[in-house]
Amino acid sequence: MRRVFSGIQPTGNLHLGNYLGAIRNWVRMQDEAECLFCVVDLHAITVAQEPKGLRAGIREMTAALIAAGLDPDRCVLFNQSAVRVHAELAWVLMCTARMGWLNRMTQFKEKSGKDREGASVGLFTYPVLQAADILAYKATHVPVGEDQKQHLELARDIAAKFNNDFGVELFPLPEPVIEGPATRVMSLRDGSAKMSKSDPSDAARINLTDSADTIAQKIKRAKTDPEPLPSEAAGLAGRPEAANLVGLMAALSGQSVAQVLAERGGQGFGTFKPALAELMVATIAPITERFNALRHDATTLDAVLAAGAAKARAIAEPVLAEVHRAVGLAE
Repeated sequence: MRRVFSGIQPTGNLHLGNYLGAIRNWVRMQDEAECLFCVVDLHAITVAQEPKGLRAGIREMTAALIAAGLDPDRCVLFNQSAVRVHAELAWVLMCTARMGWLNRMTQFKEKSGKDREGASVGLFTYPVLQAADILAYKATHVPVGEDQKQHLELARDIAAKFNNDFGVELFPLPEPVIEGPATRVMSLRDGSAKMSKSDPSDAARINLTDSADTIAQKIKRAKTDPEPLPSEAAGLAGRPEAANLVGLMAALSGQSVAQVLAERGGQGFGTFKPALAELMVATIAPITERFNALRHDATTLDAVLAAGAAKARAIAEPVLAEVHRAVGLAE
């Protein structure tokens, strides 16, 4: 059985990079595998959060995921803290993981910056909780971005060591799923930086709540270069901003980069950008409409999360019981 698990933090609204790099693939996977998608609120508190804002963020992210196409009747959609197995399994796996493994995790170095001593222990052990998220469901496949591949490798190492240490075949080794023509969407202001909701400039990203006019203005002002589009992909070398916009056109239109350039090679950005903006608006407008209709319906959103958590617990609790027996915490 193919079982897919992935998660997303409840930190602000989704942007186009989230949608093209992850959520759109999640929507497709609902009909191809047993899927669990999680709003990872425990991961969110590895850095300081305002409590009311965190709770609102959980609901808003749930609304955004549903608006983007996740169907709670076709997948398990829940928030992480509602399933205590995640935290309990993480402790067992922390006793399996090794300090040397965690010391090699590049994301901790990036997120802690120069103040490693001032970072929370949770931020350091974040990848072990991530492993617990996956292994609690014996997930076989995990959609990940390039920046998360190292964490998935750690989850595989932890699973293999646990199985070996206790002489069991309890955890499968999860496989990464990196699919789609736009797995890494870059900033509209800097083609060498990933599109991010933490970027101080709102002009650097397309939010899934942006109006049609806002999208058009952001694309119009997106950084480019003075050269026309090439006719072949090789001509995008050394042109990160041009490559990013062409990649967006390809992803939104369902074409390859080569097909886009075959059609539009020789065009200047004065012609290309309006076409890209029009296509982007057509994709995002229905999502925005659904999100705005749902975002303030706390009763519905809480009911969706509660129902999803019940389904998730039904899968994860027997796995934790197996873990307890394997390590000697239960007969």
